[in-house]
Amino acid sequence: MAATTPGALKPLIAVCQVTSTPDKEQNFASCSRLIREAAQRGACIVFLPEAFDFIGSNTEETLSMSETLEGEQIHRYASLARECGIWQSLGGFHERGSNWESTRRIYNCHLLLNPQGHLMGTYRKTHLCDVELEGRVSLKERNFTNPGLEIVPPISTPAGKVGLAICYDLRFPEMSLALTQEGAEILTYPSAFTVTTGSAHWEVLLRARAIETQCYVVAAAQTGKNHERRSSYGHSMVVDPWGCVIAQCQEGLGLCYAEIDLAYLHRVRQEMPVAAHRRADLYGRVAALRNPPAP
Repeated sequence: MAATTPGALKPLIAVCQVTSTPDKEQNFASCSRLIREAAQRGACIVFLPEAFDFIGSNTEETLSMSETLEGEQIHRYASLARECGIWQSLGGFHERGSNWESTRRIYNCHLLLNPQGHLMGTYRKTHLCDVELEGRVSLKERNFTNPGLEIVPPISTPAGKVGLAICYDLRFPEMSLALTQEGAEILTYPSAFTVTTGSAHWEVLLRARAIETQCYVVAAAQTGKNHERRSSYGHSMVVDPWGCVIAQCQEGLGLCYAEIDLAYLHRVRQEMPVAAHRRADLYGRVAALRNPPAP
């Protein structure tokens, strides 16, 4: 695509920050307003966070409100894409997959829709967050979620080649390197970090992924009180290939914007060619990116 070549115009992207609750209608109203605002501003692609559709107050509620990719929720976003003429990164959908009847578990699914509402990419979260920080955080995603089985090759968009990931994937640099080796220019980590983990690790992890891959990193985030037992950290941001934060949301619902300068990205990679210097022959099992252990 012309926009991915050095010297091309700098496309504008929009990054959303929302507070999803168990109220799906309220969530759609908030997201659709931000998508329309991004389209009016001239963004070519808008990024929504993990769990943009809803955040349930318990496992039973989460499972009961999940839908298939052919359900009403995704049809509404596809219609919105056609109405606004904008790409959408739908960063973490509670998907009932083809094995729902046998497993009664869902997938955490990142979707990419084009302006015609067509599904251009589907990534199911591979790294599930099973964490117990005494007295602070208890997350057991594996109790109700099936792990995805593969990394999806980057997808060409007007802003560049986008590599899809979700939240906890951010902690695994092997995945970001694999996506970059496949041609990614933008890595996106839609998230719902807790306040505890976000205040400690959010920005430093995003900047590290940008520096080591020399990619733009885009991170749409949940913020505020999702329900009586859950609050999210927020701080949606965009990091450039040198590791600088070039856009960030303030408190509450909203958008931040950034221009993607692929000429700059290629210059960074040329001046500091870390990909060419990588010694995969030395890294042993760590370099075996395509042979993960069975879940």
